[in-house]
Amino acid sequence: MNISFETKSNFTVIHLTGRIDVTNSNDLETELIRLFEDDRYNLLINCAELNYISSSGLRVFLLAQKKVMAAQGDLIICSLQPMIREIFDISGLSTIFKICKSEEEALQKI
Repeated sequence: MNISFETKSNFTVIHLTGRIDVTNSNDLETELIRLFEDDRYNLLINCAELNYISSSGLRVFLLAQKKVMAAQGDLIICSLQPMIREIFDISGLSTIFKICKSEEEALQKI
């Protein structure tokens, strides 16, 4: 997994590439904690190049959502690959998260 960041509007855009699984989900969690320590609670997670997510990765997304909501921030997920979108739909997570088709669509909703 590779993680990169950029700022657009008042959002931190997080680009995820590769796989999120038990071997690296803690790395993602650590990076998110750093953002929260800097009071950055408006997050846009771009998954255009994410090709796999395990339950441990989904757990990190849920923890982030909980932190963001507690701080009255906003978390948007965009550009899910069809297989990953199906995982979100089957698990019921697509009703918990704001999901947009593209980063452009997400930024228009901010």
